[in-house]
Formats: sequence, structure tokens, C-alpha cells
Amino acid sequence: MSIYGQTKGTEFEKQIAQLATGEAMGGMMYYALARIAQDFGLEEVAKEFIGIGNQEVNHAGFYATLNGKYPSNEKDFWKLVKGLSKAEYKGESNLNKLADALRSYGLSEAADSVEYFALQEKHHGIKTEDIYNKYAGVNAEVNGSGKVYVCSVCGFEYEGELDNESDDYKCPICGCAKGVFKLADA
Repeated sequence: MSIYGQTKGTEFEKQIAQLATGEAMGGMMYYALARIAQDFGLEEVAKEFIGIGNQEVNHAGFYATLNGKYPSNEKDFWKLVKGLSKAEYKGESNLNKLADALRSYGLSEAADSVEYFALQEKHHGIKTEDIYNKYAGVNAEVNGSGKVYVCSVCGFEYEGELDNESDDYKCPICGCAKGVFKLADA
């Protein structure tokens, strides 16, 4: 039996959402501690923190699933995957711009890392696009035409009628409100 959405709409939903956020933040913290430990030459400590960070992110995913944060029906699942691919490519572009800005301020080491992350974002875009094309590309219902709205913050593409979503709809990637989405040019 799936755990998907079991706490959504229950007295536990708020607590589970807080746990998801806390665990995601914990993952970020442990990865930051790993980098700091590396600066101190503590490679073994850094590896331990990375392991803990991975577990924290796994916990966040569990809690998000428990609260039904992401779609569980196949059509919406694949729409999300397709939108993720577009957002990852936009992330690459945005990070390259950030790297250029950092470099212009003399922050070359930070710029180098951000450029590397941009390459990883591109790779994420390629991988999610490949997954979509291999596993969902034959599903005409998923590939149907219609309106496309783009999150102006992260580039996630929502296909369908955004007005049908509740007023509290948030971008599944960056969490911004429905109002930041713009209708894509045809």
C-alpha cells in the first residue's frame, strides 16, 4: 500500500509539512558543514556529513510523499517530470549568469563552482527529458497540446489550465505562488 497522501487533510498535515521543510533544510546544512569540514582538511568528517545530508533529504521526500505534495496520478506525474526538465535547463542558464556576475566581482572560486553546478543542472535537464521521452513520450494524453504557463522564477512549465488550480497553488519546484506564472508565447 502506498503512503502517498495519507496525512493530507488530517491533523498531522501541518506537522508533516514542517518535518519535510526541516529535513530539507537539514540536508542543506549538512552539505554546508561538509564543505566547511573540507576547508579544515577533515575529509572523513565531510564524508560523514554528506551521508547524513543524504538521509535528511530522503526523509524530506518521505514526508512530502506522506502529505501528497507531488502528483500521484500518472498523467500529472509525467507533466511534472516534463516541467522539471525545462526548469533544469533554465537553471543552467541562470547559474551561468550568476557565475559571470560572481567572476566580475573577483569571486573566481565561487564562480567556478557555480559554473560546475550549471553543468549539473543541464545534465539534470537532459536526464529528466530522456526519462520523459523514454517512458511517457508515447502517452498522447500527457503530450496533448494546450496552454503552457512558465514560472518566471525557476522556469517550470505548467501545461493545462492554471486557472483550474486553487488560489494557493505553488510551483512544485521553487514554491512561488501561482501569480508568478506567465502564459508562454505560442
